[in-house]
Amino acid sequence: MDEENTMNQGFDEENNIIYLSDENGNDVKFEFLDLIEYESEQYVVLLPAEEEEDDSGEVVILKLEDSESEDEESYVSVDDEETLNAVFDIFKEKFKDEFNFDDAETEE
Repeated sequence: MDEENTMNQGFDEENNIIYLSDENGNDVKFEFLDLIEYESEQYVVLLPAEEEEDDSGEVVILKLEDSESEDEESYVSVDDEETLNAVFDIFKEKFKDEFNFDDAETEE
């Protein structure tokens, strides 16, 4: 799946909120948690900010890619489980004192 999302409404620095367009053109609100570098690539760690009944607390990890426009950044979904797990492990280590991670949710 080569899903590409584009930051189209900018970044709310005060609340660390970014807006991405999904594959259907709908705006989706995320809380920006961190930018992680792994194997010379950059990945963003996002938390869906929309309030839903199923509040699982799961994060979304997207790869940051260059865009033709200097005003927009492109994010691409990551299909490689090994890369996702490595990026998430870096994130967990970095924020181990700030978040309570439930390791049961990260099992394959």
